[in-house]
Amino acid sequence: MPRALFEKTGNARYISHLDLMRVFQRAFKRAGLPLTHTQGFNPRASVSIALPLSLGVESRCELLDFDLEHPVGEIREKLNAALIDGVYIREVYEQGQKLKNLALLQSRLVLEYDRDIPDEAAESIQSLLSRPELIVEKKGKNGVAQQDIIPMIRRLSVKKLPDREVEIVALHSCQNPSLNPMQLSAAITKYLPALA
Repeated sequence: MPRALFEKTGNARYISHLDLMRVFQRAFKRAGLPLTHTQGFNPRASVSIALPLSLGVESRCELLDFDLEHPVGEIREKLNAALIDGVYIREVYEQGQKLKNLALLQSRLVLEYDRDIPDEAAESIQSLLSRPELIVEKKGKNGVAQQDIIPMIRRLSVKKLPDREVEIVALHSCQNPSLNPMQLSAAITKYLPALA
C-alpha cells in the first residue's frame, strides 16, 4: 500500500481529523487518482492517517496510507496541485509497513514565551519529565482516565532556544499504549504552571 509523508501547517492546523480525511478524499478525486473503496453496505475510500493530531497542532511529519485502483505516476505533484494551503505532500513511498506495526514516534514540542524564559525552565521541565511517575489525564472515547506517561517515554531532551523558546524532543510509544505529545504539555501545565 502506498504511503505519503505530508505536513499540516498554518491555518490547516485548525482542520479536524475527520475534515482532513475529507480533504484528502476530495484531493485524490480532483487529481484524477482513483482510490479503492472498502467492500460492504457502506463503502469507504481507502485512506487512513496514522496517529491523528490534536486540533490546533502543526506537524511536518504525518503519514497517510492510501490505495489506488491502478498504478499512477507523479502522485505527489498531482496531489499537491489539488490540496489546500497548509497541507503539502513531501514524499510518496511505494511500499510501507502497516501502520499497526508503528511502535515509536519522535515528537518535538516548542514552548514559546512572550517575555524572557523563566530561570531554569529547561532544567525544571527535564526534571519533571524524568520523574519515576507522572500522572496526567487522558481523554478518550470512554471519558477521562488517569495515565502515567513516564513508562511511554524512551528518550527525552529539553533545551533552551534563542528566541524565548524551550524545545522538548521525546521518543515515545505511539501505540498500545500511546502517548499523545499534548500530554507532555498537559503535564507541564499541571505540575509547573509558571512555565506553561
